[in-house]
Amino acid sequence: MQAFDELVQLIATLRAPDGCPWDREQTHQTIRRYAIEEAFEVAEAIDSGNPDELRLELGDLLLQVVFHAQIGAEAGTFDMEGVCRGVIEKMERRHPHVFGEVEVEDAAAVARNWEEIKSLERGDASSVLDGVPRALPALQRAERISEKAAKGGYDWNHAHEVLPKIAEEAEELSAALQGDDPEEVSAEFGDLLFSLVNYGRKLGVDPEEALSRTVRRFEDRFRFAEARAGASGTRLSDLSDESREKLWEEAKLATTTTAAAIDPKAPDR
Repeated sequence: MQAFDELVQLIATLRAPDGCPWDREQTHQTIRRYAIEEAFEVAEAIDSGNPDELRLELGDLLLQVVFHAQIGAEAGTFDMEGVCRGVIEKMERRHPHVFGEVEVEDAAAVARNWEEIKSLERGDASSVLDGVPRALPALQRAERISEKAAKGGYDWNHAHEVLPKIAEEAEELSAALQGDDPEEVSAEFGDLLFSLVNYGRKLGVDPEEALSRTVRRFEDRFRFAEARAGASGTRLSDLSDESREKLWEEAKLATTTTAAAIDPKAPDR
């Protein structure tokens, strides 16, 4: 593909002796954070529903892949050809129902085969928990770890069975709050969050997405209330509890109406 080849050449030019001083100084470590940031911006573009924005953000993410490949090529460790060849071979190997003779009934069977093949690739000494990056956001990593643990047999049979565990963890957090050990409070709070993540997984709820939506909904309502208070020449913090609650109810109604106007199927915002 011509555009891809041009992008690879562009990065090589920037990294050349007579190229860009900043680009030439970069290493895998110095640009590590940009790949993470660009991945999040891709996710945000997907949520926006704007295809042009998504196209641009995917380009930014691809740039990071090409940049790392160029650094690898200069070090003699790997190049763009190796990156592409590696993922092609992996995808063909993990899709024997497409590129081999294996037959599957549905997407669930494909997912099971995928995990089995991954396990074989890792070898006998591997753990079922392997393959979950430590750099993932904590909620997302918690879900992936609990999901993998479930495939290893460590799980509840039904979602409602998780509720007593949530109640138990809440009680343990309450007990920890009676003491003076911040580490214990933090640990018990983490246990409660992990139980909630497991409950979400059993319900089919993505905890990262659910919390992100809640935060966005709260932000929309807070900004609305803040603006209304400002229009009256005051700040939210200066209002009485009753006045703030009234503004919040107005904000809930206004933001829900706006969301519905944009998308009739939009959730309550």
